[in-house]
Amino acid sequence: MSSEDRIQVDILGLSSSQSSGGAYALILKEVNGSRRLPIIIGAFEAQSIALEMEGIKPPRPLTHDLMKNLIETLGGDLIDVYINELRDGTFFAKLNLDVQEVDSRPSDAIALAVRYGAPIFVSEKVMAEAAFISEGEEPEKLIPPVVKPETNEALKPQLSKLEQLQKQLEDAITKEDYEKAAQIRDEIKNYQARNS
Repeated sequence: MSSEDRIQVDILGLSSSQSSGGAYALILKEVNGSRRLPIIIGAFEAQSIALEMEGIKPPRPLTHDLMKNLIETLGGDLIDVYINELRDGTFFAKLNLDVQEVDSRPSDAIALAVRYGAPIFVSEKVMAEAAFISEGEEPEKLIPPVVKPETNEALKPQLSKLEQLQKQLEDAITKEDYEKAAQIRDEIKNYQARNS
């Protein structure tokens, strides 16, 4: 396949999908164009991608961290990922590891790509079938998979609100409650934006 058939994309954002309960829409944007490619992925994969992009390190490796560790331990490296096919509404991808290609789901391939900083490519055929042209404002770079921010938690008066939120974030990460960690992180960002 020629390089003209491979379109480089970046992750534009993640948001909950209205069409699939509990799933998320991962939006990929064409690097040198205006097309956007939405892919529906599971909550676990969305969380894995968002945590890595936000720099939140879990106390124990998640599945995609383990996969990266295994590839590296076996002397491999991820060169790029390639979403190469769309069949019956399902996307297919390949991991390009040094000398070998490995079949993958796009969500797992992208979760690994963000860990390696590896480029993501989509075939022109897939883009032509499933992409849309962007109109209007772009969403934020990354909208982490968050259900709803907590609002009922009592805050201790001896700590500032920001200190309390940071402590809650540390506790959530220690307990491996990554959904709550993402919610608290967003609350911290909003608080800092309002008070800066």
